[in-house]
Amino acid sequence: MSVLFETSAGDIVIDLLVDYAPKECQNFLKLCKLKYYNFSPIHSIQQNFSFQTGDPLGPNSSQSDGGSSIWGLLEGPSKKNFAATFHPKLKHVERGTVSMATAPHPSDPDVRLAASQFLVTLGDNTDYLDGKASIFGKVLEGFDALEAINSAITDKDGYPLVDIRIKHTIILDDPFPDPAGLHEPSQSPQPSKAQLATVRIADDDAADLDQEVDEDAAEKLRREREARAQALTLEMMGDLPFAEVKPPENILFVCKLNPVTADADLELIFSRFGKILSCEVIRDKKTGDSLQYAFIEFEDKSACEAAYFKMQGVLIDDRRIHVDFSQSVSKLADVWRGGENAKRKGKAGGRGGWGGVQDLEKWRKYRNEETRGNEDHYSMVYGEEEMRGRHQRQRDDEGRRIGPSGDPNRRAERETEMRSDREREHRRGPRERSRSRSPRRDRPRGGNDYSGRRDRNRDSRQDDSYRQDYSKHRDRPRSDYRDRRR
Repeated sequence: MSVLFETSAGDIVIDLLVDYAPKECQNFLKLCKLKYYNFSPIHSIQQNFSFQTGDPLGPNSSQSDGGSSIWGLLEGPSKKNFAATFHPKLKHVERGTVSMATAPHPSDPDVRLAASQFLVTLGDNTDYLDGKASIFGKVLEGFDALEAINSAITDKDGYPLVDIRIKHTIILDDPFPDPAGLHEPSQSPQPSKAQLATVRIADDDAADLDQEVDEDAAEKLRREREARAQALTLEMMGDLPFAEVKPPENILFVCKLNPVTADADLELIFSRFGKILSCEVIRDKKTGDSLQYAFIEFEDKSACEAAYFKMQGVLIDDRRIHVDFSQSVSKLADVWRGGENAKRKGKAGGRGGWGGVQDLEKWRKYRNEETRGNEDHYSMVYGEEEMRGRHQRQRDDEGRRIGPSGDPNRRAERETEMRSDREREHRRGPRERSRSRSPRRDRPRGGNDYSGRRDRNRDSRQDDSYRQDYSKHRDRPRSDYRDRRR
């Protein structure tokens, strides 16, 4: 659960602690949904301590009421404030802590009331605010914006000489249901005259809004700012490769199709406008049924424009289709991701890797999935890459034992020794080789060679008697064997 604040000092992303302060988080999210904080000034800046905002008019306006909670806006002035909660585990110990500004209750000093204004700390260990401000979030991104606010030039009351204001609020995740009577505006409202009257030295955007020259130009500027903010949000969520991406101009979007219309039918109909690179009816992945819309990619932009003007409302398979230029950038995003992954893989030497990490090999703990179905041979627990890496390490260790590559005498001497060892092992008889590989028997202490030979002779006589008995039993006639069974 987080909110993106676009301010004149930079973008700030606030993560909300809904498990510790649910009431404050709900109030904050619903005020952001109503665009209540738009054009609110940032004031009361105390260097390396905190700043305050959340009042749409600010402290310099005589018309300011200090802000209202979401329940006060929906149910009336009697619900303007609400009782703040203070969780014992939440403390002002780090920079970027977000908390509701509170004031003591007129009749109960133990209760503190909150509305819409909130604080953001600019330094660490600001424990003075514990028990006075109700913590409900923390800054995740945008510490450069906090630094710009911290270094702003202010007057004696902490109000910046050059206005720093909240331009837009974008909710990234909202777990709370909307209260009764809340209607989200379709677009961001423009600043009121009371808000424009509080401007001291406006930034570029505020100056453009302050000049009442052309309503169409102001509306266009507002739409561009809102589109940039939405694109930035999609980039943060991973839906866009980058915020400045633009959809291709040679792809046509066709919807309201008949479910029986196939790819070949559309390609045949639209091919009269120009060469078609691809024509695809989007279908359900599980059932394969048509979702009744398609994308048609032309080779030329002019052919796409001609099809747009000529095919609007045309009857295809008893359905009047709707045609528009495609706004999808999914194909571009897939190409961009594939190129970036290939680039990272190339930097890692073709063995995987991420972000240019060198010498990072893929690690498989179990056998490969694709080799389990092959019954011709047994699979190994280690993959081929691991085995190749193991052999390479063994060769490197052997090279280090032999000596550096620049010392041919040492290498030749080592090879000669290894060759002589193999020849000596080969000249030995098989009985000696097997005896050398078997464990030696421990001789009794204090014994002599004669006792050892006597024991071996006794063992050999027992083996000979066993062989004779076995041969007699093997040569016994079958009739004797059957008689014994009876």
